Amino acid sequence: MIQPPVNARPFATPRVAAGALFVDDQDRVLMLRPTYKAYWDIPGGYVEGGESPLDACMREVREEIGLDIRVTELLAVDWAPHPDEGDKVLFIFEGGRLSPEQLDAIRFVDGEAREWSFVDMERLQDLTIPRLSRRIREALRAHKSARAVYLQEGLAPA
Repeated sequence: MIQPPVNARPFATPRVAAGALFVDDQDRVLMLRPTYKAYWDIPGGYVEGGESPLDACMREVREEIGLDIRVTELLAVDWAPHPDEGDKVLFIFEGGRLSPEQLDAIRFVDGEAREWSFVDMERLQDLTIPRLSRRIREALRAHKSARAVYLQEGLAPA
């Protein structure tokens, strides 16, 4: 049996999650009020074994708000370790603008959300946690510039 070098560090095994950024014509972000946590979030969730982040994003959107949306464009990747949950890699994909018919069709299919709203950036920090607020702000900038960003804990590396 081959032994690893004494100073070898184990490979990272991060949790991976993916979400979609939907905006309205005023560049407000669609946020969900979950039933299982104290702060608002974008539609999304954890990637399951054998599933790609893109597929997980579309599955979570379908499960959480009942819309079958095809997303393809990446907006942000965030390396965001959490002291209680370990390493995390979080993806945000471009959801685009939802039509009035799609907005009317929103249903909380899996019971994980109880309310939705479009939120402007000034109000975002009041509804969610700081690291998520930073990540969403950067994803919105990426949406406006049509250029994906790499983040570390919600911030562009210095």
